[in-house]
Amino acid sequence: MPKDDRDDVDALIAAWARRLPDVDVTPLEVMSRLRRVSIRLGRIRAGAFATAGLASWEFDVLAALRRADPPHELSPAQLIQRTMIGSAAMTNRITHLVDRGCVERLSHPSDGRSVLVRLTEDGRTRVDAAMTELIRREALALSILSPDDVAELARVLRPLME
Repeated sequence: MPKDDRDDVDALIAAWARRLPDVDVTPLEVMSRLRRVSIRLGRIRAGAFATAGLASWEFDVLAALRRADPPHELSPAQLIQRTMIGSAAMTNRITHLVDRGCVERLSHPSDGRSVLVRLTEDGRTRVDAAMTELIRREALALSILSPDDVAELARVLRPLME
């Protein structure tokens, strides 16, 4: 590999290869880069969400509601499933978002013992603005790749998500 194509991960791999000469460090070629890309993506996402006055966790709940069919409401159980967080955390998140005016709690029409969480107009405005900014920032980050490379990267990464 030409010297100018090397990155910090190459140095990390070389160091581990010296320390553990009997171990195949090849997985680090991909996984260490994915980890660093993940950290960068977290920063991109947080910055995009902040432009709409949202934290990442707030965006996750509001985005799950926004993706639901109108009137953009889900049960807490559905929100838990779609955001992959625990019940107690979801209760706190819903309470916080109700206090901010981003969602409202409604009685479930077919089960008076349960509730639905509905996206408010302010919540919709915020999540749409955050998503628009996120897409802009992610497109900018990917602009160093060709469209074919972006499609290939998406194809190659898909099985790693399982």
